[in-house]
Amino acid sequence: MLFDSHAHLDDDRFLKDRDEVINSLKDSGVSYVVNVGADLNTSLNSVNLANKYDFIYAAIGVHPYDAATVNGELLEKLKNLSKQNKKIVAIGESGLDYSYDEADKEVQKKAFIKHILLANELNLPIIVHNRDSHKDMLDILANHKPENAIIHCYSGSLEMAKILVNMGYYISFSGTVTFKNAKNLKEVAKFVPDDKLLIETDCPYLSPEPERGTRNNPAKVRYTAEVIAQLRGTTFEEIAKHTLLNAKRVYKIS
Repeated sequence: MLFDSHAHLDDDRFLKDRDEVINSLKDSGVSYVVNVGADLNTSLNSVNLANKYDFIYAAIGVHPYDAATVNGELLEKLKNLSKQNKKIVAIGESGLDYSYDEADKEVQKKAFIKHILLANELNLPIIVHNRDSHKDMLDILANHKPENAIIHCYSGSLEMAKILVNMGYYISFSGTVTFKNAKNLKEVAKFVPDDKLLIETDCPYLSPEPERGTRNNPAKVRYTAEVIAQLRGTTFEEIAKHTLLNAKRVYKIS
């Protein structure tokens, strides 16, 4: 019933018990997971996981931390990989991250645009990473118009969420919406229309309350759904239903 729209189950923190964790997910109510690449190697790992498990799908791309590696050869590898594997359902994660001093903004912007062009060519949505880069992200999305975009682990304002929804894009909430100090994010979670709402874990990162600080995994997406249901004055079942249908729609999973 639950769809974790963004996970990193290939991370080394699952090295000792990955299969055990994955095999327990359906009993936890998790019906689908999209495992997301952050570079070529983790993109290949995501595809391997997707091919091993029927309910796991893959996204392939390069995180802005590694934007300098994005060149024609790498993009051609991603394109060929996508054409060869039907379980690849998105490009990403790509985007912008200006949270560290060494960030080369121009290199990141160029890499992000290349990912959007690739996503459009392949008729796939793009998973957008955005941290401390709101204006540039909005400008690039407006100018290059991806067919569809998922704003992963949303961290922006209510005003920005309204712009993104008006552009037709999806807003995905991670465990951060459960944090006690996430007042602005909770307001956004109340606003996002039913048909543009997604939930995710971004595991192994960002475990929700009441398990903050522990290793995250897709089963914990339940906590995010429960908090969003409370904020919106609806039931857990309704949030699970909407986010499942939305994720299947944007990722084109039948």
